[in-house]
Amino acid sequence: MRKNVYFLSDAHLGSRAIEHSRTQERRLVNFLDSIKDKASAVYLLGDMFDFWFEYKLVVPKGYTRFLGKLSELTDRGVEVHYFTGNHDIWCGDYLEKECGVILHREPVTTEIYDKVFYLAHGDGLGDPDKKFKFLRALFHNKVCQALFRMVHPRWGVDFGLAWAKHSRLKREGGREPDYMGEDKEHLVIYAKDYLKSHPDINFFIFGHRHIELDLYLNRYSRVMILGDWINCFSYAVYDGEHMFLENFVEGESMP
Repeated sequence: MRKNVYFLSDAHLGSRAIEHSRTQERRLVNFLDSIKDKASAVYLLGDMFDFWFEYKLVVPKGYTRFLGKLSELTDRGVEVHYFTGNHDIWCGDYLEKECGVILHREPVTTEIYDKVFYLAHGDGLGDPDKKFKFLRALFHNKVCQALFRMVHPRWGVDFGLAWAKHSRLKREGGREPDYMGEDKEHLVIYAKDYLKSHPDINFFIFGHRHIELDLYLNRYSRVMILGDWINCFSYAVYDGEHMFLENFVEGESMP
């Protein structure tokens, strides 16, 4: 009997802009616990932390319940794939060595139960914003990362969390814009363009935008944006035959 494959993203754990952060982490951990016997794999598509930067001998404080649950899943033989996003670019080898996850720093095309998936966080894909492109290039630069690593964690982590809070609060209501339509959504435009040269893709799965979207591009291909674990508590689940976009409500039976 096939087990399910789950996809989720954008928990932004540790965010100073989220008042219910402890409840949020607990709900995420409860969700992962509820699927541990049903899952063959879990794909975390980026920004699970609001800021994560690894020093040689230091990692950010907190997240013990979440990290413990990831470790439990991998110890049980569940594949946990972790994609870096634009808030957790700076993952080193800690999550791999201590929690047993499989770390991805670039988009991945993979086959799952005879279907072809294109998986990515989504930042930098089709977005023409020059300021964002500049910051993204700066954050990915190895020299800049090495210089930042010279800053004491007391100030470095505090700066990172403060920057992330400012970035969220400057948006209206602290939320991403609503769905803008398939002719304006950068990830939908990117998927359509990519599909022209890769017609075998069945599912494009993205995070980043904090909206829930399940859109057919043609008879055989769909693009899904996973929402978030701040307001939506949403995820996608694939059972080998059907793909669903769902919302986790504690106490309800899980697919």
